[in-house]
Amino acid sequence: MAITGDGTAAEGALPLHPNAAANRAPARPAAVSGDCAAGVIGYRGPTACAAAGITYRQLDYWARTGLVEPSVRPAYGSGTQRLYNFRDVVVLKIVKRLLDTGVSLQNIRTAVQHLRSRGLDDLTRMTLMSDGATVYECTSPDQVVDLLQGGQGVFGIAVGVVLRDVESALSELHGERLDTGETLVGQNPHDELARRRNRAG
Repeated sequence: MAITGDGTAAEGALPLHPNAAANRAPARPAAVSGDCAAGVIGYRGPTACAAAGITYRQLDYWARTGLVEPSVRPAYGSGTQRLYNFRDVVVLKIVKRLLDTGVSLQNIRTAVQHLRSRGLDDLTRMTLMSDGATVYECTSPDQVVDLLQGGQGVFGIAVGVVLRDVESALSELHGERLDTGETLVGQNPHDELARRRNRAG
């Protein structure tokens, strides 16, 4: 599925259009009702920066311009701390990679909407490919090969790898339980992804 563009699409992997995310079922909000009781974890700005490999200036600018806003808690004036969830940090890291490779801000905004519309399980199987003008979602190796053979894919981001990198980084950093405000350090069984794995196992 394609994340930008001009209305054209390769067979298999489709470009993400600006309204692609809107055509899907609405995404569950990051802090869903009931999740607080289950111990959803939020990450403060400096922690999100460390896990995503970005500067605090980038984080602040992206939040103020609405590129990547914190899903758990925005900053309400001085004295309040933004809180990001696990998916937010994954998106932050992907945005940095897209910017580093020269993808336009408009296409990145569309990619962010698309990433937020997908479940974590979908993200583990997704590869984002781009030729610099259009961003494509591939969900199979065949789609990646088709794009490369068609000359459309110049670089790729395996979202599942980014997801695991972020999970590993956050496991060594501080998180904050939303229900109690308790500060947590290290691996946390209530993390979004860990909860899914525990249920599957």
